[in-house]
Amino acid sequence: MGPPPGSKRSPPMKRSSTAPTSIRSLEHDTLCIIFSYLGLFDVVRSSAVCKFWNGIIKRSKLLQLLYLKQQRSSRSSFSEESLNVYLEELAIEHQRQSLVRGSLHIDQWKGHSLGVDQCRMKRGLVLTGVGDKVMRLWSLERYRCIEEYSIPDGVPLVDFDFDESKIVGQFIKGSCMRYFDPEAVVGCEDGTARVFDMYSKKCSRIVRMHTEPVTCLSLSEDQLIISGSSLGRITVSGLSSDQRVATLRPTDSTGIKSLCFNPASHHVFAGTTAGYASCWDLRTMRQLWKTRVSPNVVYSSQHMRCDTSTLVVGGIDGVLRVLDQNTGEILTSYVMDHGTSSSSGCTHGVIERKIGKEDSS
Repeated sequence: MGPPPGSKRSPPMKRSSTAPTSIRSLEHDTLCIIFSYLGLFDVVRSSAVCKFWNGIIKRSKLLQLLYLKQQRSSRSSFSEESLNVYLEELAIEHQRQSLVRGSLHIDQWKGHSLGVDQCRMKRGLVLTGVGDKVMRLWSLERYRCIEEYSIPDGVPLVDFDFDESKIVGQFIKGSCMRYFDPEAVVGCEDGTARVFDMYSKKCSRIVRMHTEPVTCLSLSEDQLIISGSSLGRITVSGLSSDQRVATLRPTDSTGIKSLCFNPASHHVFAGTTAGYASCWDLRTMRQLWKTRVSPNVVYSSQHMRCDTSTLVVGGIDGVLRVLDQNTGEILTSYVMDHGTSSSSGCTHGVIERKIGKEDSS
């Protein structure tokens, strides 16, 4: 049945071609208003959502005011650098509290066709390799592979390290390697640390660290080489002067498998083949504590940047343990709950999100 005579036909309605509304369609001021209702740690969580939010929060007056309020002084000066440090400290505190409270997610994906012997993480980037003749650099945002580096045939890659601008690999005979631009330090089986200039590719000096093999290394910003040995000794030497500063004497002869130096507290943390974690103060050269944290080898000892509260250690038993940096007390332990998981896709396969549960054993 058509329209009555003399009436005008209404134009047909057009479907809207507007794209779905996203968070990026909100104006800067609108987002600032939303963020103003959040607490301090919620602001920190929001800054980690994406680069868009991170930029708004860092430039907003809101976070500047929160920063100045935290300083509790009207004379406190504000700068972008101090705000970034403050934001990082808040994020560290939030992560530390989450670990201690027992909130833990574990994301797992297959990044190589063969086993991964080495893994390094810095500022949201993870470098993996040593196994299938390739190194891969991953972004922790959606676990995306950013770059892939092929390793020449017939040249074994022993160890590697990296920063924001370069990747340094160790191909010569040795057991471990760390670098501090422009020099790379290689620990060798003859007990020496060989210092190489990365640009001239020449060994500039040889530093005698131990009489036994060097098993792990750490470098400090004030030009110190810290090395662990197969007999449990830890030696501190000058990178530029080639002079031994001190030997941190252990209470037994179990080999050192991991070293970690915290410049904020001047503490050196070590993990041993017998499952012990130990701490020394470089200012007094004295051991502060020693704790049996695992029945097996402690392969990794790590802390978050600027954090002087917690230390995370891991070993062959698959248990992640959170320790108090100052006392060595085990705050909590985690194991993977294999019964709970969810999955999503990525460029190299499937990402499985599992739950880490507290270990009651």
